[in-house]
Amino acid sequence: MDSEQTNLLRELLNGTAWFGECRGFARTLRRAPRSPGGLLLVGTPQEEPWHLAAHLDTESELAGLPQLAPTLVRHQVPDGAPPHLAVPLDRLVRARRGEAVLVVAPDDPGVPLLERVDDARRRGAAILTVAEDEEASGELLSLSHDALLVPDDGVVPGFDAAQHLLASTAGEPDRRGGRRGLRDRLTTLIEQISGGSSDTYR
Repeated sequence: MDSEQTNLLRELLNGTAWFGECRGFARTLRRAPRSPGGLLLVGTPQEEPWHLAAHLDTESELAGLPQLAPTLVRHQVPDGAPPHLAVPLDRLVRARRGEAVLVVAPDDPGVPLLERVDDARRRGAAILTVAEDEEASGELLSLSHDALLVPDDGVVPGFDAAQHLLASTAGEPDRRGGRRGLRDRLTTLIEQISGGSSDTYR
């Protein structure tokens, strides 16, 4: 999808319950990492989130939000990969308060990833998940502080389209006017209590 198609889809979905959830999740995503390099983006063993990484990087530049530029974490790092594409799964074990792990799971995340996500959570990182199959991702969702599920009822035309919408929405400025939703109020309260992402999200 190009930017014009993404904008058209945003217009079509604006006002739907799912796009409201997408906006809320995007706000959480925008606020969770506290410094550049603190957004750790990881997929499943079968599917690496290349497109989402590229789009978040672009939105980070356009919106002036360096903390939104992701660090792509990989299950298998090929020989000779450049440094920015050579971050192994064990990086999640060193995740800490003020960082966020964004898991993109169109399929089964697998036990090794779940174990490292659990480690990251215990160390205070915020765990965010985009998933397609709620049943296959059940354990991952139970570890997540926030999650965006992509419906299979045709409201969103596919998992890839949902990632485009999330990236474009993550770059939006916060809208402080009007009555704030429950998710916004909870996010602010958590930030005030913990000083950032922490296991107090449980």
